[in-house]
Amino acid sequence: MKTIVINAGPKRRDCNARLAKSALKGAESVGADVEYVDLYKLDLSGCRVCLICKNDEDVCKCFWRDELSPLIERIFDADCVLIAAPIFFSQPTSHYMAFLERLIYCMVSYKTGNKFKGKVNVGLFYTINYPMDYFEKSVRPHMKQSEDLLKMLNGNVVIETYQNISKNMSSSSTDDELKLKREQFARDLESVFEIGAELSS
Repeated sequence: MKTIVINAGPKRRDCNARLAKSALKGAESVGADVEYVDLYKLDLSGCRVCLICKNDEDVCKCFWRDELSPLIERIFDADCVLIAAPIFFSQPTSHYMAFLERLIYCMVSYKTGNKFKGKVNVGLFYTINYPMDYFEKSVRPHMKQSEDLLKMLNGNVVIETYQNISKNMSSSSTDDELKLKREQFARDLESVFEIGAELSS
């Protein structure tokens, strides 16, 4: 099994990155061959609509020459992709959206719809600074369309949301509050580990 883990956040050591690395450990625990990618280290852009990917009905490939195109090819050859994406202004990061745009557009045929014949399981892990109930009620419904695009990879899709504890551990928090937040984050890491293992099995 080949699994690609993507940190779609700009920081490499925050709670979003820690969740991505826990997913990586979960995939490794079941023997998957794992690649880890910090998306913000790549030179990339959104889709340029060059339309070269529309010239061959049997090939899913992004032909734009930057560092994202080879990653997209590796995802099409993988069995699983696990993505940790922080939410900024009620949407995942701009790098995640550019990645999704490019990944999906080169899979679409104007004649037949989805031309991808493979199967890639997807785990998408959001990290948020909102209260969870507000996020689920007021933010998450607006992301359903972009989430549904992941189904075009023809695998199982698991989407979970976790609180960004680093933003909630203010100096005004009591010792008990800090302890509860750390304990919850430990459970979140375990949850992502288990999902990474399951989708990579």
